[in-house]
Amino acid sequence: ALNSPVMMFVIYSCIMLISWLGAKNVVAGTMTTGELSSVFTYVISAMMSLMMLSMIFVMISMSTASIRRISEILKETPDLHNGENPAKDMKDGSVDFNNVSFSYKHGSGKMVLNNIDLHIKSGETIGIIGSTGCGKTSLVNLISRLYDVDEGSVCVGGKDVRDYDMEYLRDQVSVVLQKNVLFSGTILDNLRWGNENATDAECIEACEAACADEFIERFPEKYETYIEQGGTNVSGGQKQRLCIARALLKKPKVLILDDSTSAVDTATDAKIRAAFAKSIPGTTKFIIAQRISSVQDADRIIVLDGGRVNGFDTHEKLVETNEIYREIYESQVKGGGDFDVQSSGKEEA
Repeated sequence: ALNSPVMMFVIYSCIMLISWLGAKNVVAGTMTTGELSSVFTYVISAMMSLMMLSMIFVMISMSTASIRRISEILKETPDLHNGENPAKDMKDGSVDFNNVSFSYKHGSGKMVLNNIDLHIKSGETIGIIGSTGCGKTSLVNLISRLYDVDEGSVCVGGKDVRDYDMEYLRDQVSVVLQKNVLFSGTILDNLRWGNENATDAECIEACEAACADEFIERFPEKYETYIEQGGTNVSGGQKQRLCIARALLKKPKVLILDDSTSAVDTATDAKIRAAFAKSIPGTTKFIIAQRISSVQDADRIIVLDGGRVNGFDTHEKLVETNEIYREIYESQVKGGGDFDVQSSGKEEA
């Protein structure tokens, strides 16, 4: 930052000094105007060369700083790593949170989750609901071991997630996010990111389960339809259904839907959940949602509040016994419910 103004000060100071001395010599008759012009040309040329040389030194110092930072990243060792003999077999999709406490910065004392004790059977459908920032996504991220717990343990299939090979674990735990990523290529190409060896029949079956076949069949080229980078030529709801189908192709033991049907109307959302019950009955399903209609048919529902489990039961019992859940339920029902439900009701009428 200092280099440029210093060099400019030196150059213009030299020009002013030469102008003053040259003018005196021209007046005294010891120098001609042509000779003064030549001196200006030589001096400015020399000064510009020196300025460029100084810029090279600045670039070298910037490059050195960049190399040092890149080197720090390359030398960084991840906190998560496989054990000595990581397991590559998973009995089932049962999930157990054994007195789990978690913070993003270990040892900081700022717990995101506190004393979570949950036991979920394989094949169950579990809804998760709560206010923004209550720890819903943090809870499910522990299942695929994106982070390690501070206290307690998370077990999948009866084994601590830290005992599994991480690549194998994440193949068995499929996650579909609210904001999904599609790549440039055909629909089949995108689906096979979930399972590169999947047959056309398996891809079609997964799309039927995710209710994606409804719009794919309307495309002129059907499953060979080209998807632009980022999925810009399909809607948000269509992207979500394609990504759900892609996750189903992995045939996971655990499926996590993190608000991944937020852009889908409630009628289609209900069809997807009904299809899950038939197509993947043995897969444990976690559904994070803001809409009561998305979780009310789940086997059990977790109500999170401030990183703690405020309730864990069926929809009917939570409406009766849990104040937070009842408040969310009544606000959505008394507020008129979902627009899609009203619209479908009018159409039927």
